[in-house]
Amino acid sequence: MHCIALRHLAFEDLGVLAPVLHEQGASIEYWDGGRCAYDDRAWLEADLAVVLGGPVGVGDEARYPFLRDELRLVKARLDAGLPLLGICLGAQLMAAARGAQVYAGVRKEIGWGTVSLTTEGREGVLAPLLEAPVLHWHGDTFDLPRGARLLASSELTPHQAFALGFGQLALQFHVEADAARMEDWLVGHCCELAGAGIDPCVIRDDARILGAQAAAAGQEVCRRWLKEARRCRAQC
Repeated sequence: MHCIALRHLAFEDLGVLAPVLHEQGASIEYWDGGRCAYDDRAWLEADLAVVLGGPVGVGDEARYPFLRDELRLVKARLDAGLPLLGICLGAQLMAAARGAQVYAGVRKEIGWGTVSLTTEGREGVLAPLLEAPVLHWHGDTFDLPRGARLLASSELTPHQAFALGFGQLALQFHVEADAARMEDWLVGHCCELAGAGIDPCVIRDDARILGAQAAAAGQEVCRRWLKEARRCRAQC
C-alpha cells in the first residue's frame, strides 16, 4: 500500500501511526501544504490518504489559497469512495467538502483528555478509545455533515469524530500525537498556548503520564481503520 499524508507543520506528522503503517507494509509520502505540487491523479491513485492538522482554518482560503487545492482533493477522494483519514484540520476539510459549516468553537480545546463514544463509535474503529486519553488541540469546530455518522463528542465539542463512506474517518482530536515529542508541540504552538492562557507544564506532565496509553489506543484505531481501508479498496 502507498499512503500520501498532507502535512501542514513539520512536527504534526503521522506520529505514532507511522509505525503501524510500516508494519502493515505501507509506504509513506508526505506532501507539505502550500509547498507541494497537488497532483490530483497521484492523490486518487494512492491506496491511503491522510490529511493532518495545522494552525490554519478552512475559512482562511483567501489568506492561504492552497486550502482550496486541499479542499478539492478531499472532496475528490470522498466522491470516489476512497479511504481517507482526516485529523483536526483534515476533519474540518472533510466536513466542509460535504457542505457542513466550519467555525470557531466556544473556546480552544487544548490538552490531554477523553472523548465520549456513541454506540457506533464504541462498536467500530474508535472502540480502543473507550477508556483511553487523546490529545485535544483545536479552536475550530464543525457541524455534522449530512449523511455522516457521529462517532464521538466531548463536553466542549459535540462533533469530535464522524464517518462518511467506508474507510472515510474524520477525527477532530489527535490520535497520532507522539507524547515523546510533546516538546515540539509546546514550542511550535507557544504563542497559541500563551494567548489561550494554557500552561504548557500541565500538557507536558500529562503527556508523560498518559502518553503510552494514548499511543497504544491510537495505533489500534489505525489498525482498525486500515482494515476498513483495505476492504474499501477491494470494492472500488
